[in-house]
Amino acid sequence: MTTDFSSLNLRDEIMQAITELGYSEPTPIQAGMIPLMLTGVDVIGQAQTGTGKTAAFALPILNNFERQKNPQALVLAPTRELALQVADSMIQYGKHLNVRVLAVYGGQPYSPQINSLKRGVDVVVGTPGRMNDLLERNVLNLSEIKTVVLDEADEMLNMGFIDEVEKILATTPAERQTSLFSATMPARIRALANRFMRDPQSVTVKRSALTTPHIEQRYYLVHDSDKINALTRLFEIEPIHSALIFARTRAETGQLANELVIRGIPAEAIHGDLDQNARERVLGRFRANQLKVLVATDVAARGLDIDDISHVFNFHLPDDAEVYVHRIGRTGRAGKEGIAISLISPREKRRMREVEALTKQIVTKMELPTTSDIIKHRESQTVENLKIWLGRGRFKRELEMVQELIEAGHDVVNIAAAAIKIARADEKQRPISEVAEVKADFSRKPERDYSSRGSLRSNKRGDTASGKRDFGAGAKRGDFAGKKPRRDSHEEGMIRLKINKGKANNIRPNDIVGQIAFHANIPGYTIGKIRIEDTYTFVDVPEGAVDQVIKHSGNYKIGKEKFSVTKA
Repeated sequence: MTTDFSSLNLRDEIMQAITELGYSEPTPIQAGMIPLMLTGVDVIGQAQTGTGKTAAFALPILNNFERQKNPQALVLAPTRELALQVADSMIQYGKHLNVRVLAVYGGQPYSPQINSLKRGVDVVVGTPGRMNDLLERNVLNLSEIKTVVLDEADEMLNMGFIDEVEKILATTPAERQTSLFSATMPARIRALANRFMRDPQSVTVKRSALTTPHIEQRYYLVHDSDKINALTRLFEIEPIHSALIFARTRAETGQLANELVIRGIPAEAIHGDLDQNARERVLGRFRANQLKVLVATDVAARGLDIDDISHVFNFHLPDDAEVYVHRIGRTGRAGKEGIAISLISPREKRRMREVEALTKQIVTKMELPTTSDIIKHRESQTVENLKIWLGRGRFKRELEMVQELIEAGHDVVNIAAAAIKIARADEKQRPISEVAEVKADFSRKPERDYSSRGSLRSNKRGDTASGKRDFGAGAKRGDFAGKKPRRDSHEEGMIRLKINKGKANNIRPNDIVGQIAFHANIPGYTIGKIRIEDTYTFVDVPEGAVDQVIKHSGNYKIGKEKFSVTKA
């Protein structure tokens, strides 16, 4: 294996630039990709964010650079943040070659980008949407492209850009070199590679290299409704220097950041609605320790260049176990120790098992700090702070005040106790949040089978000794059980609802159970019979949960397509 950049036979100008940047040894993805790309073959690179993928394709492009009229390299990225990061890196690597690099992305005026293209550009880096817009305006000429790079291809797929990517690739010369980088390789990405690449060579960072011994991994089992309270308890105890919390959506990042601020934890959200200037201001405050916490989505976190994150939190586990690996790789960098904490609900336990299978590591289950633990920790912190100040001895005026109190007849021990009481006054503003216990019967999921009509039936109805159905902790027995059969459902205590999607929409029982359980925040196994017809579906839910299920009707989705739930 290559041990240093000098053995890669790169141009002197490039070697000078990377030496000035302090690089000496290529990462595994660079050592694998650079020699292949220098030969001109098509290459697929599979590795996580933060492994040096940008240099893996940028250095070969720059090594083969020759000035020409139109752009000779094209890099497609899913987000403007990543496009800007790639463009900036290419400018640094190619500074002694005077390479002209342009980043193009939406949300910015067209004129500056068009004027730059007219003046002449060697490498264009951008998002698929803006790239297609410029092609349609006939201001972007791809007829002389020698190399195309698809960076974070799986994210472009997740964001719905693959059709636009295919459209762009169709306008480039057939004899071009194509490099595709993707953390995961779903079927659509493989199909894209088969269509647009010629006998591609593959370089994969082995999964064992995706994990790191520098990261302590653990999880806490907690109800969805208690996750913010659980997070607050952990922030009381954990030695957090700086934290990155992953949430699912832009809206959730904002809500979570606001909740943390209300609870006295300095936090801000990073999401796609922020323009580049606002994003840089937030990151600047984080790097300067003015902020303790960043809350981000997976997409918004791409391209974050921060090495000193002590903790990564998964507010929800991602659907893909490999995404979990990418997330926790944000901590434990540069040889430092890192901590990765996941808050998982009972229905997320299966995904945690998938994570453990992928990483071949056991993620330790821990118990949340109790009220008593937090009180003891607060008192211990107070004592430690007192010891620090006693060691410093810088309290001349305070000693004078104590002497005055002693002369007024107060006991010195009582004076000290009163001073500590005053010092701890702010603790009253931080009440310890309540977190409900997750009971074993709640987390145990009944076995289910599928009938020929697509109904989801439970083999274990959760019957108790009394003969009544037990829906577990968190479900009100008076709401979900012990009811007489209703005319609009064949099951006791259940109400039949109607969904406006059916077989024609490829809806599956798992989609229905997963979406309703998640958004309505009810145990999945309390959902009863499901009957899927051609254009609609019936589902039985506990009578006490009907309003809650219908209330969240606008949030339910199959893929990107929403479905509604109404009374049948």
